[in-house]
Amino acid sequence: MILSMTGYGKASAEFQGKKITAEIKSLNSKALDLQTRVAAIYREKEMEIRSMIGAALERGKVDFSLYIERDEASAALPINRSILKSYVEQIHAIADELDLEEPDEHWFPTLLRLPDVMSKAEVLELTDEEWAVASKVVRQAIDALMDFRRQEGAALEKKFAEKVDNIEALLAQIEPYEQARVEKIRSRIVEGLNSIPEVQVDRNRLEQEMIYYIEKLDINEEKQRLRNHLQYFRQTMAEGHGQGKKLGFIAQEMGREINTTGSKSNIAEMQNIVVRMKDELEQIKEQVLNVM
Repeated sequence: MILSMTGYGKASAEFQGKKITAEIKSLNSKALDLQTRVAAIYREKEMEIRSMIGAALERGKVDFSLYIERDEASAALPINRSILKSYVEQIHAIADELDLEEPDEHWFPTLLRLPDVMSKAEVLELTDEEWAVASKVVRQAIDALMDFRRQEGAALEKKFAEKVDNIEALLAQIEPYEQARVEKIRSRIVEGLNSIPEVQVDRNRLEQEMIYYIEKLDINEEKQRLRNHLQYFRQTMAEGHGQGKKLGFIAQEMGREINTTGSKSNIAEMQNIVVRMKDELEQIKEQVLNVM
């Protein structure tokens, strides 16, 4: 089964009053283009995270986030009691020393605005227990994205198979017009010559020239090569993921044979069929860019 490069995954877990969440999404790209946003406490593990993602995803434009949401109790900014107590003692001491009036009961909001009373969140060290939880969340998000890629890949494979079958069916529709085309060309040339009565025609030379002209318009080789490309496309899809670039190359070769067939198709019915084949192939080319 082929894989799509498009995908999305998200996973979360609770650990000591906080919610650890990993979120990852990917789009198509020729190589792995990875952007990460990691909470400060997990920065030391960023290279390990990038390695995990790279090993699983291989290719794609990938956007990854690992962040923390705290509950209300743990998110509240704590009051530094020792600093607040020191401020109060100093204010009382200064008031006594300078014989100043003691502050009234409304001075508490002012105390809370003094420097460092409201403590900044302390710098935490990442424990093995927390990283075990966080790394599991990262892995779960990656697995969810890979599931998404497999589902998208299955849909792409179904669509490609349908388009390849359509091209093959259209190719078969060309065949009835080929013999009729030869007769039309022959009749047109003969009628043109007969309309010029003063021209003496060497019938043997005329036959040789018509055979040469008709052979130049022959599309049997193009049809056979196109059939081979269609079969090779099916075989490559069956080989599994990692075949996106190869499928793109095969689609290009299919396009060359279809274009050559179109250039040799000098009757409207054949040209209309070629246009429909090009339309089917263009839909393959648009979507093959999303294949791993």
